[in-house]
Amino acid sequence: MSITVPAERIETQVNKRLQQTAQKAKIPGFRPGKVPMSVIRQRYEADARQEAVGDVIQSSFYEAVVEQKLNPAGAPSVEPKVLEKGKDLEFVATFEVFPEFTVAGFESIAVERLSADVSDADLDKMLDILRKQNTRFEVTDRAAQNEDQLNIDFVGKVDGEVFAGGSAKATQLVLGSGRMIPGFEDGLVGAKAGEERVLNVTFPEDYQNLDLAGKAAEFTVTVNSVSEPKLPELNEEFFAQFGIKETGLEGFRAEVRKNMERELRQAIKSKVKNQVMDGLLASNPIEVPKALLDNEVNRLRVQAVQQFGGNIKPDQLPAELFEEQAKRRVVLGLIVAEVVKQYELKPDEARVRELIQEMASAYQEPEQVVSWYYKNDQQLNEVRSVVLEEQVVDTVLQKASVTDKAVSYEEAVKPVEAPQAD
Repeated sequence: MSITVPAERIETQVNKRLQQTAQKAKIPGFRPGKVPMSVIRQRYEADARQEAVGDVIQSSFYEAVVEQKLNPAGAPSVEPKVLEKGKDLEFVATFEVFPEFTVAGFESIAVERLSADVSDADLDKMLDILRKQNTRFEVTDRAAQNEDQLNIDFVGKVDGEVFAGGSAKATQLVLGSGRMIPGFEDGLVGAKAGEERVLNVTFPEDYQNLDLAGKAAEFTVTVNSVSEPKLPELNEEFFAQFGIKETGLEGFRAEVRKNMERELRQAIKSKVKNQVMDGLLASNPIEVPKALLDNEVNRLRVQAVQQFGGNIKPDQLPAELFEEQAKRRVVLGLIVAEVVKQYELKPDEARVRELIQEMASAYQEPEQVVSWYYKNDQQLNEVRSVVLEEQVVDTVLQKASVTDKAVSYEEAVKPVEAPQAD
């Protein structure tokens, strides 16, 4: 876009800045506010002109894109053509715009919608999982077996030499957990407290420490103690760990079932949404503005550093790691926004409240959680965005090819496996 700005507009801005400077400039021999304009102009005009030109380029660019009804995606690259004093300012602004398109292809999207119930057997299995997660270990005199917890000291050697990271004292190890390299845990089955065993094992070929990968090693292990697992009883003490009191086993089962049903609804909803989004991507290929892609890559870099920590800076992470994910998010954002615009969708406030109540039901005092959301505009708007996205999914499902499939609870909540790279 070529833009011309009258010289008078530039001079007006320059003079305005010089007058502001004159009021506060401190120059030896003159009282503040009494410095002659000729002196002010001589000292400060170059800086004032540079600032004025920068501001006028910015404001005139945005005036031009509003007039032309353009939607820039990112800041422009500006190339001045005429910058001489007394002449009209001329510059060329190069910039990307948001793509203009109409979302289509809903009819070609195929969605498999799962349905399932939480059976008594599913509930019993979940209770067993909760008990195992709260397993306690008690010291025993018998020989170690799988699922026992051993307290051990060990020293590892490769080619007769102790290697870095291969020794430890008073380490807790549950046999069968797969925490150690193959053969290590198996070699301790049958050991008793006070016993010393020598284990000959081999590091896997794909071991993360390349210096040890594929090498044979000898570990001398001393068993300090053997502890057997004890599952907690389903009693009031156990229920209290989950904030459930005075309702007994039936009350606890009802609460766990409610949580499982909530997880089930969320899993089914999430899988339907993913299929809809994949379908929208496939049927609406659009070109992604580089500015938007770069912004999303940088956002993902920052998230990665925040999640994994360390001393690395976001811009030290290669952009290629995030480009595919960033492109998907940007394209989906554009498509979803266009569906909202085409179908004039607005967040259904009844659904917003329903979703907040659903999330709040996982807490001990749900009313306080609901109240908190409605007192925090940022959090409330995030929920509205989620609901609006759900309404986009519903809009697509009205025209998509939907097949309902009854499955087990386990299959319904099982995460979808990511496709393997070639």
